[in-house]
Amino acid sequence: MAKLVLGILIAAAFVTPLSVGARQNSSNQETSAARSKNGKKLFGTAEALRVARVSSPRISPDGSRVAYLVAENDTEQEQEWKSVTHLWVVPAAGPADAARQFTRGEKSVSNVEWSPDGKLLAFTMDAGEEKDAKPQVWFMYADGGEPWQVTKHKSGVRGFQISPDGKTLLLMATAPVSEEEEKRGKQKDDAVVADHDFKMVQLWTWNIATGEEKQLSNGDFTVSDAHWSPDGSHVVFTTNPTPRLDDIALQTAWVLDVADGTQRKLVEAADPTHTARWSRDGKWIAYLSSPGLFIYKETLFVVDAKGGAPKKLSGSFDLNAGEPIWSPDGKEIYFSSDDHEALRVFAADVATGTIRPLTGTTAVASVAGISANGQTAVGTLGDPTHPDDLFRSDLSFGSLERITNQNAWLSEYALGASEVVRWKSSKDGMEIDGIATKPLDFDGTHKVPFLLNPHGGPTGASLLSFNPTEQIMAANGYMVLQPNFRGSSGRGEKFATANQNDWGDGDYKDDMSGVQAMVDKGWADPDRLGAFGWSYGGFMTMWIDTQTDRFKAISPGAGLPDLYSMYSQTDIHRYLTIFLGMKAPWDNFQEYWDHSPMKFVGNVKTPTMILHGQADTRVPIPQSEEFYRALYERHVPVELVTYPRENHGFVEPHHIQDRWQRYLVFFGKYLNNPPVTESKAVVERLSKDLP
Repeated sequence: MAKLVLGILIAAAFVTPLSVGARQNSSNQETSAARSKNGKKLFGTAEALRVARVSSPRISPDGSRVAYLVAENDTEQEQEWKSVTHLWVVPAAGPADAARQFTRGEKSVSNVEWSPDGKLLAFTMDAGEEKDAKPQVWFMYADGGEPWQVTKHKSGVRGFQISPDGKTLLLMATAPVSEEEEKRGKQKDDAVVADHDFKMVQLWTWNIATGEEKQLSNGDFTVSDAHWSPDGSHVVFTTNPTPRLDDIALQTAWVLDVADGTQRKLVEAADPTHTARWSRDGKWIAYLSSPGLFIYKETLFVVDAKGGAPKKLSGSFDLNAGEPIWSPDGKEIYFSSDDHEALRVFAADVATGTIRPLTGTTAVASVAGISANGQTAVGTLGDPTHPDDLFRSDLSFGSLERITNQNAWLSEYALGASEVVRWKSSKDGMEIDGIATKPLDFDGTHKVPFLLNPHGGPTGASLLSFNPTEQIMAANGYMVLQPNFRGSSGRGEKFATANQNDWGDGDYKDDMSGVQAMVDKGWADPDRLGAFGWSYGGFMTMWIDTQTDRFKAISPGAGLPDLYSMYSQTDIHRYLTIFLGMKAPWDNFQEYWDHSPMKFVGNVKTPTMILHGQADTRVPIPQSEEFYRALYERHVPVELVTYPRENHGFVEPHHIQDRWQRYLVFFGKYLNNPPVTESKAVVERLSKDLP
């Protein structure tokens, strides 16, 4: 889905591989006695690495059980921490303590699915020697036991589905490399030509009994999101011209006849089409489409599975439609969409096209599946003080019952309260909202050190979900404001497009008006203001650095200060043009330069700590190096910290923890607020690097 992936500029960079049982390390051994006024423990960086991340619930065919994934940190060897994802199963009716872990070891699993008869669980996991390991499909009995490898596709499997009769796997995979290519690779004769020799994913079938594989598609495209029809005679799938992320919005949904291999477009449309889903009886297909790239509204359609004119279901609905999930009787389609700071479940009436909200506005609720009998829906549910867990509900969604409690240990910890706040922008009086996370024991009677944290994207939003970074800051006495400035999702297309050709103007004023609103409330100490952000939040904090001296310290992460050079360096060139006149920089130099922080870098006086992953392909590291060099040579207090092997979203636990700790030490110095959750040794070591 284009919006989800590209909200990655660039949204989330606090990608935390999190754990149920990670051991406490030395970062807080000396601070373990520190507690809040209510006697609960403080939540520091070691605790943040313990938080389990729950995802991918899949309800069994009989509706009795739910399989799901849990990402955790493997800390058996402390020097080699890594994230590992395992398969768990819980009864659909709970209780949470009945959840059981089904896979173990150092290998992660993904793409969980039940067999049609409910007797087997299937997933992908690496197979082969470590350096040559490729993801393959594995089975295990639904009652537990050792998994066994099913596929041996030479290039590995990207995704799969089990056929309705349980006999065949539908694989999404690239063609195996030729013997000549393999030979050249071993000889390191492996020069790469830009925009050539793409590894295109195609469709394959794999006979489970015989191991025979057959290629179904062989087009000039790459395939994703393939699904069997209920009778197994057809497949819907999505294509893109290339695997480049820049082409992700150029999507087309297709229908393939398995018997003869013929394929046709799902609908004849100029707009991208994708995320196609069969109704339970196979007569209809729901899909998503938008009139433009990335920032425009995703609309829900249905079309006769045999072809014909599509019917628009969410035309009058102002928000984006999410992945469609059919009710068993085919009368409604359920989906999730962000609505301001919430993620809500909605239902679309197929006959009338009316959309109604089913869940509230104070949490993040995402529907993932509905049982075959239509009595039970499952999904994930979280809020600012509860990481995502699984929920079950009937189809009214009137009461979401948590059936897992993957982070029960958090009840021992004091957590900061979050609330939605609103203010008027100095740009034009537009109402802007955001999330304020308050420090522990905050009673509103005194001013506290304050941090502004703009989100990435800009096509994204800060939601009322559990945020380890903000909770660490709350435990250390900070108030954090996450503004959903113009350009954010969750308020409709007009708001999402309101920052086109306007980076650093309206959104900057939205953010600064939010800061002033917190000062005016008597919450934020105007003499102890800081700002940090990642990706587009990195751009925004770099921009703030060049526009005002109001902050005492600023920490941009993976920011893009030079939009001209950024265009050629990034992997999402097309996305940038949407905000800059729909032109490349050499055809629109002044626009790119006027919105680049580098144009105003001579104004910077604020102590600045820049963070960046060395392997970042979204915002390559020369962007931060350029900003650093300008500040360094102008004798502005500046520090640049880079992280080997990390791309745009960090995955290595030691690096994730280091970033959190550097924030605490950096802002602790300049906002006169020493860390209380980290050890003296850590604070002393990192303080030596400060500008």
